[in-house]
Amino acid sequence: MTSIELDDNQLEAIGKMKNGCILCGGVGSGKSRTAIAYYYKEMGGSLKGSPMRHPKKLYIITTARKRDTLEWEDELLPFGLSSQQPTRYSQVVVDSWNNIAKYALITDSFFIFDEQRVVGWGKWTRSFLRIAKFNQWILLSATPGDTWSDYIPVFVANGYFKNKTHFITDHVVYKRFATYPIVDRYLNEGYLMKLKNNILVDIKYEKKAEQHHIDILCEYDRDSYKMAMKDQWNYEKDIPINSASEMCYYLRKIVNMDESRKNKIIDIFKDHKRLIIFYSFDYELDILKSIPFGPGVAVAEWNGHVHNPTPDTPRWVYFVNYSAGAEGWNCTSTDTMIFYSQQYSYKRLIQACGRIDRRNTPFDDLYYYHLWSHASIDMTIRRALKNKKNFNERDFVRL
Repeated sequence: MTSIELDDNQLEAIGKMKNGCILCGGVGSGKSRTAIAYYYKEMGGSLKGSPMRHPKKLYIITTARKRDTLEWEDELLPFGLSSQQPTRYSQVVVDSWNNIAKYALITDSFFIFDEQRVVGWGKWTRSFLRIAKFNQWILLSATPGDTWSDYIPVFVANGYFKNKTHFITDHVVYKRFATYPIVDRYLNEGYLMKLKNNILVDIKYEKKAEQHHIDILCEYDRDSYKMAMKDQWNYEKDIPINSASEMCYYLRKIVNMDESRKNKIIDIFKDHKRLIIFYSFDYELDILKSIPFGPGVAVAEWNGHVHNPTPDTPRWVYFVNYSAGAEGWNCTSTDTMIFYSQQYSYKRLIQACGRIDRRNTPFDDLYYYHLWSHASIDMTIRRALKNKKNFNERDFVRL
């Protein structure tokens, strides 16, 4: 291995890292390379070129897309490591979070958990806690947690609490008379902040490119929208609306199917010849495919059914579903992104924006166009995201 090039911010982060920490940095800040460098150093290697003296097997748990596109391979190679074939002194396994249970019984190894998924208390979290107990590990995240409850698995893995119940007993007060558990407030937050500061390691990151977020106002069918709200009736299917999720889906469909959104995209394409367009639902994809971008324009998509790479032509459009493609890939050949519909999750929006905001982008300015309307659901989602919060369907329907 030759000497590894790391900037001062990455080297500073490595000096602060320890077992069980969360390496936190903005999307594109170089967390992957910093994590591998930390592993390499922990295994007795020198970043100036000396090999590891006592390497442990390295497991990288990441998104399915990062695994399939071999994105981690590019970060491993400068260290003389590979996930494709064992080197003479180390083995590397890269797999997705969907398969984390396969590694629950592994011991005496090193784990890097990428794009962390240990929020909540499902099977991924249970496997993570078993792995954390018998191995060295670190987590990587651009957005480590929105509430104290998001940190429970990491707090437990670090030994700060015996289990989830221990945390809840000491720090959580639930709302009275709620039909399901809703946190009213947290107790002794000063102590929780000390724990959080003890495990978070930030990579200071001076972004090269400046993000420009442009709001594009679109029209919507006001009469259909008002009728649906008033009658609680899905006139498309001629059936009653029985839940908050059904109401929000139908209202969003009325709003998002308006012809004005197609026209706005065509206007943007006149000035930006390479577009990444994020969407939420299949009917939105059908609308996007119907837009006449003109001859010679390459069209590709990434969603749960189709996995095209970004085109490599002078003029192209790339349709990306939020759920399938908001994280785990990057593109430095365009400076423009359009959000056809708004996303409920602030965290997912930030991750989506980061697909083009990378350390190696050649652009000084990046443009993000957000399509929205004056419909109440659009404005409420927009307000939540601007306040760095998630949109809640139940709260909206109660308005």
